[in-house]
Amino acid sequence: MKFSKEIKVGILTVGAIALFVFGYQYLKGRNLLTDDRSFYAVYDNVEGLTASAPVTINGLRVGNIDDIDFLDSSGRLLVKFHVDESFKFSSESIASVYSTSLIGGKALAIIPNYDSKARPAKPGDTLMSNTDNGFQGKLMDEFFPLKDKIEHMVVSADSVLTAVNKTLNPTTRRAITTSLEEVNSTLVQIRLFSKNANSVLTDNREKLDRTITNLDATTKNFAAISDTLAQVKIAGTVKQLESAIAKFNLVLDDVA
Repeated sequence: MKFSKEIKVGILTVGAIALFVFGYQYLKGRNLLTDDRSFYAVYDNVEGLTASAPVTINGLRVGNIDDIDFLDSSGRLLVKFHVDESFKFSSESIASVYSTSLIGGKALAIIPNYDSKARPAKPGDTLMSNTDNGFQGKLMDEFFPLKDKIEHMVVSADSVLTAVNKTLNPTTRRAITTSLEEVNSTLVQIRLFSKNANSVLTDNREKLDRTITNLDATTKNFAAISDTLAQVKIAGTVKQLESAIAKFNLVLDDVA
């Protein structure tokens, strides 16, 4: 059967449109050849989540974000996403926005609720929402308490540097330079004095040795004389004591 040129053109056009739609949906992360389910979640802030961002369950990619739009005049956001049919979860599960890396990038994680009493999620259900700050949020939570202290330290350091700059004006710098020169000159004189003293001690070492030897001998002689004097005094005292005792004995004899 032969087709007219118009039919061939129409078939090619329809095929091109279908291929374009398929490719566009595939680039958005949605495969039209597989069955999937669409769900919703409402957020006050999606933290930078964008369309085509991955949807994961336990870290495995199972779908993508289809659309994000304002829900009402309060500014809340309605997120539409699809999940393939390979995993079942309950309607009590949570759709949590989280960071995929430290430098950015957001994704949606479905945290399944395994309660057997919970109703299985059906296409079109709105899941409970949550925002997980992840490692980046924890890092910022740790940093913010230190922020004020760091700012105070920076201000204090700036004040100190300003005070130092004001203190070290040209006049003060000249005075410091002069003082350092005087200190250096004094140290030079002290070194010269020390060198001269060493020279004097070296030149008179023999005399000093003799003087010290004589002083030592004199000390020994003085000690000997002192001992002699002490012995002389003690001996005289003992003799006087013996004489007194003898006289006392004579008196006792007379009395008797």
